Amino acid sequence: MESLKDRGMISGASRIVYVDDGSRDSTWELIERFSADDDMIAGIKLSRNRGHQYALLAGLMAVRNSADMVISLDADLQDDIDAVDKMVEEYQNGCDIVYGVRGSREKDSFFKRFTAESYYRTLRSLGCDIVFNHADYRLMSSRALEALSGYGEQDLFLRGLVPMLGYKTSTVRYDRGVREAGESKYPLKRMLALAINGLTSLSLRPLRIVTAAGCVMIALALALLVYSIVTVCMGQSMLDWKLQTVSIWGVGGIVTLSVGIVGEYVGRMHMETKRRPRYFIDRTSGDIEIES
Repeated sequence: MESLKDRGMISGASRIVYVDDGSRDSTWELIERFSADDDMIAGIKLSRNRGHQYALLAGLMAVRNSADMVISLDADLQDDIDAVDKMVEEYQNGCDIVYGVRGSREKDSFFKRFTAESYYRTLRSLGCDIVFNHADYRLMSSRALEALSGYGEQDLFLRGLVPMLGYKTSTVRYDRGVREAGESKYPLKRMLALAINGLTSLSLRPLRIVTAAGCVMIALALALLVYSIVTVCMGQSMLDWKLQTVSIWGVGGIVTLSVGIVGEYVGRMHMETKRRPRYFIDRTSGDIEIES
C-alpha cells in the first residue's frame, strides 16, 4: 500500500480494515494494538461468529461509502497481494469489478482440485453465472458496493451475487500460495454447505430436474405396466421379483431425493421470510468512519 501511495495509484487516506468474525482468541486484541500503532489499520468486530460470507459482507458494507474502491481478500495470506496493482489499474481503466482468478491449482491436493473444479462446472451447467476459479479476492467500486447492498438474501453466496450486478468487469490472474500458518476453517462439511447454499440461492434448475425425473419415472412405470399386461396375456409369468424390488427401491430413492431437494428450497424460503438481521457490529478500532 505504501508503494501504491508513492506511485499515486491510491489515496493517502486508504485503509486496511480487518474483520473479526466473533473470534474467541486474541485476534481482536491484536487488531486493536495494530490500529493504535498505525493509522492505516482499522478493525471491525462482529458480535458473534456469523461465518465467512457474512463477515466479508459486513466489512464491505461498513466501508462502502468511505472509499472509491474496496479490495477484499482472506487473511490466510494465500492470495497474491501483487495482483492488487493490476486490479487498481483495471479500475482506473473503467472497471467497477475486478475478479482475482487463480491461474492454476497445482498446489492443491487432487481431491481439492477435483472437487473445486467440478463444483464450478456444476454451477455453470445449472445456469449459475459464476467466474471459474474465483473465490472472494476481488475489487469493487463504490457504486458496485452500493448495488450489492440492495440484495437482502439471508443465505449469502457473494461469488454468485457479484456477477449479477452487471457492471463492467475484468479479471486478473494470479498464483495462489500455500497457507503460511494455522489451518483452514473450511472443512469438507462447510465446503459442502457453501456449495449447496450457492446452488440453491442462484438456480431453480434442480427443481426442474426433479420435475423432469418425475415425468420420466411415470413414463417408465406406464411402459412397465403395459409390458406386464402383454406378457400375462401371452401366458407368461409376471416379471421377476428381483426386478420389481430394484424398481421399488429405485423409485423410492428418487422420491426421497426429490422431497429433500424441494425441502431444501422450502426451508430457505422460510428463513428468508423471517428477515432477521444478518449480523451486528460489536465494536470498531482505528480512525475510520463506519457506515451502518
